[in-house]
Amino acid sequence: MFSSVAHLARANPFNTPHLQLVHDGLGDLRSSSPGPTGQPRRPRNLAAAAVEEYSCEFGSAKYYALCGFGGVLSCGLTHTAVVPLDLVKCRMQENTYLWRTSLYLAASASAEFFADIALAPMEAAKVRIQTQPGYANTLRDAAPKMYKEEGLKAFYKGVAPLWMRQIPYTMMKFACFERTVEALYKFVVPKPRSECSKPEQLVVTFVAGYIAGVFCAIVSHPADSVVSVLNKEKGSSASLVLKRLGFKGVWKGLFARIIMIGTLTALQWFIYDSVKVYFRLPRPPPPEMPESLKKKLGLTQ
Repeated sequence: MFSSVAHLARANPFNTPHLQLVHDGLGDLRSSSPGPTGQPRRPRNLAAAAVEEYSCEFGSAKYYALCGFGGVLSCGLTHTAVVPLDLVKCRMQENTYLWRTSLYLAASASAEFFADIALAPMEAAKVRIQTQPGYANTLRDAAPKMYKEEGLKAFYKGVAPLWMRQIPYTMMKFACFERTVEALYKFVVPKPRSECSKPEQLVVTFVAGYIAGVFCAIVSHPADSVVSVLNKEKGSSASLVLKRLGFKGVWKGLFARIIMIGTLTALQWFIYDSVKVYFRLPRPPPPEMPESLKKKLGLTQ
């Protein structure tokens, strides 16, 4: 066994790192190294590495000048290429004030879209527990039972109506609230926000939140009616439920929902703003038109 290991060690090519350079008679250098048995290996040609000639010495004035030229060229070309994008970006920033409502709507809608994917299973279980007495008392009881009856479809068959309910709801909750705050300070409150006390500002927040909640309830109520029926009936679809309820049926219970959602939304905004006041967090004022945009639109004297 020892002899076989020794033989493998001698045969290891890394065991003989030294090379012997020999002339082949034609002026070229060849390499040879001992083989496993001590005999010279077959010679190999070695190509001489070409020595690169530099145009200047490292650290010289010419060296730094050429490096600077490379930097100017790289930055200049790339910045020139993106100047049109930069122009669009700057003008969009200047016009943000004019498009702020669209930004509120787009931001809230995209956030709610992904939130509803996580919300749908819990919404389906909640409706089952609320509308079917004896079905289950907790999410832990309801979820396995629903999965056994309908599979994953039981949790996500209401996601489309949920989007129809929650996305308009959230869009109105943020966009209407922000624009209502602006309108209250502009047309109702007799003094600028900076001169209002913290309690006065919180009153404005509560009123704006309640107004936003009223619109939230109105725009989301038809879809809410469909979701409520859909999640408590097996094998139903949104189109069938909508057809059966009809126009009058989807608006049933709207007044009660306005009271509920209006109060809920007002308290949410009020509590959120109160926390910021309590911890003395920055509370930016309602947006105002930049002076540059006023000049552009000819609104300055």
